[in-house]
Amino acid sequence: MRFGSRDRNGGKYAYVLSFWRFYTSKYFGTDGFRGEAGVTITAVQAFKCGRVLGWYFGLNMGKKCRAVIGKDTRLSSYTLEYALAAGITCSGGDAYILHVTTTPSVSYIARCDGFDFGVMISASHNGYRDNGIKLFNSQGEKLSGGVINLIERYLDGDLQPFGGDIPLASGKNVGRTVDYTSGRNRYTGHLISLSTCSYKGFKIGVDGANGSAFSIARSVFDALGAKTCLIGGEPDGTNINGGVGSTHVEALQKLVLENSLDLGFAFDGDADRCIAVDSRGEVITGDEILYICAVFLKNRGELIGNRIVCTTMSNGGLIKSLRSLGIECEVCDVGDGNVCAAMRRTGAVLGGERSGHVVFSKYESTGDGLVTAIMLMEAVISQNCNLYALLKGYKPLAQINCNVPCSDKARAMRGAAELAKELEGKYGLRIVVRPSGTERLVRIMAEGENAEDCASALKILNEKIISNCSEF
Repeated sequence: MRFGSRDRNGGKYAYVLSFWRFYTSKYFGTDGFRGEAGVTITAVQAFKCGRVLGWYFGLNMGKKCRAVIGKDTRLSSYTLEYALAAGITCSGGDAYILHVTTTPSVSYIARCDGFDFGVMISASHNGYRDNGIKLFNSQGEKLSGGVINLIERYLDGDLQPFGGDIPLASGKNVGRTVDYTSGRNRYTGHLISLSTCSYKGFKIGVDGANGSAFSIARSVFDALGAKTCLIGGEPDGTNINGGVGSTHVEALQKLVLENSLDLGFAFDGDADRCIAVDSRGEVITGDEILYICAVFLKNRGELIGNRIVCTTMSNGGLIKSLRSLGIECEVCDVGDGNVCAAMRRTGAVLGGERSGHVVFSKYESTGDGLVTAIMLMEAVISQNCNLYALLKGYKPLAQINCNVPCSDKARAMRGAAELAKELEGKYGLRIVVRPSGTERLVRIMAEGENAEDCASALKILNEKIISNCSEF
């Protein structure tokens, strides 16, 4: 889907509403199986996921499979890790344990070390009470819908696809767990190798979100010569994303300004997102990162097809600004899985989301916050300038976002799309209203030439959704 426009009232733009696709999966959404740990997602369910995965990639194919498992710092990650490993091993597979690590490291190791699949236990940017299971194939890509469908049927007690219950391995066919810390260390080395220059003389702020990146990020920047100031580096199992990280970037802004740092990087709980802060304390979102990196790659002759991928939530100014430089944007639905699929389809080497998921297909098969930070450093050092100077030529449209909490997203959305379409015509805006694929929220975005019009439309839609939620 591409953004469309038409003249209205002296040059304002009216954009076609992007309707959200409701996912039919019962458990797995836009970014894996996620919910409140011990309530929505349990150790029993994790065990059953492991049972299906160990059987599908192993006994089903007449072999012993190998899986790699990572986790973030949530208290519940240990329970889900052990349950998954138990399910895999009793179905005859071997489970290699990375311990606390990032989501992109699991993707990288699954692809580079010949694993049949990878599993990351994380709820990304959510609070510590939530947790999730993300699945990757042997190429480090999000696992296909066919396998997900099998897992969901098994979770619901449907044994028909398996011809009865999945057999338990016995004797020498029983799987084992293997400590695989070396894989995490190799991933850290891979990150360091991506940089073509030294960071000596740079003062860099790092917000590890008390999550997966808290030790890896500092190790990488220190090894490259930077003076690193770290916050969000004291995980206790309950403070992941708590007032820190890419969804609470004000903590990093304060760090950068108070310590006169050159720039800073904030990651989310599993470090597949990165939001930057420049030396003035200004936030550099995923849209600005895409602009900087697209121009950087184009100047190096590495932006194949002069095309990138962004999502319906990306600022329309990104598309206009890049188009003026001869770079086109392919627009897809929200979700890094959708971004990666669009990149494969179009041959684009760069894609991402405003939230900070950015994918460089030359290096990774999924979004990687640390790779994003390294590529931004490459752009800064190659141009010998401040981060904000790389945004020359970028002209964003006014855009306002809000999240409306709700327990029943389907009820909350009743009539919202129709109302959004009316408001688009009234104010000459582009509006996106969609249920979150990872949280109990409805997300609203209004964009146009006039910030006041955006705010007015947002207020009306917000009241509509709240009204829907309060009905009995």
